[in-house]
Amino acid sequence: MYAVIETGGKQFRVQQGNVIYVEKLNANVGDTVTIDKVLLVEKDGVVTVGSPLVAGAQAVLKVMEHGKGEKIIVFKYKSKKNYRRKQGHRQPYTKVVVEAIQA
Repeated sequence: MYAVIETGGKQFRVQQGNVIYVEKLNANVGDTVTIDKVLLVEKDGVVTVGSPLVAGAQAVLKVMEHGKGEKIIVFKYKSKKNYRRKQGHRQPYTKVVVEAIQA
C-alpha cells in the first residue's frame, strides 16, 4: 500500500516505514502529524485518485528530528559595475517516518 501526499508545496510517494525529509513542520520531536492532503492511494492493486483529494484518506507521520540542509551560496553580480553580493542559505527541514496510511 502506498500513497501520494502533499506537504510543504511538494508531493511525496510514501509507504509505511518510509523516512522522508519534508519542509519544516511546526511540531515537536516525537509528535505525530496527520496529513490530510492525500492525492492518490494504492491498496491491494486498486488505485484511487482524488479529485483533487481522496476523501477520508490520511497519512500519519512521526517527527524524528529537525535540521538544516546543506548550505547553498547565492551570488549576485553585475558585470563591469562593481556590484557583488554573496549570501548563504540553509533550508530548514523535518525528518519524519510514515507510521500509517489510512484510506
